[in-house]
Amino acid sequence: MQTQELELYLHRHIPLTQAMQVTVLSVEPDQLILQAPLAPNINPHQTAFGGSVVTLATLAAWCLLYTRLELEGIANHLVIRRSTLDYEQPIAGDFKAIARLAVPEQWGQAVELLKQRGKAKLPVLCVLEYQGQITGRFQGEFVAKLAG
Repeated sequence: MQTQELELYLHRHIPLTQAMQVTVLSVEPDQLILQAPLAPNINPHQTAFGGSVVTLATLAAWCLLYTRLELEGIANHLVIRRSTLDYEQPIAGDFKAIARLAVPEQWGQAVELLKQRGKAKLPVLCVLEYQGQITGRFQGEFVAKLAG
């Protein structure tokens, strides 16, 4: 899936992404990067609102899994099960969420489990970045269920 295609999908199916002005910077099998500007995500302290930060991280993680499962040709329903975000420093400008599989070497096993049992848990890590500095670390666990 290309960056523009994913961005259009997000804006059509997750309206909050339009309000946040989320853009897709990169879609790769091992990494996915989203970006959001400060202006529509600002808080009274002139930094990024925490809700926007966790939303961008959750979206990046979800998008990584969504695009990987699409690549595998697996129709599914993908939902977040659990997440944590450690905020390390304020974000005072445009920020990125960079998602990667938490345990890449277990991807094949997870896909097989999904095909066999109709459900699998998929862990994802995401770092938040502002001006080249890590500003937060997200850990999420998603559940994929076969569609149908």
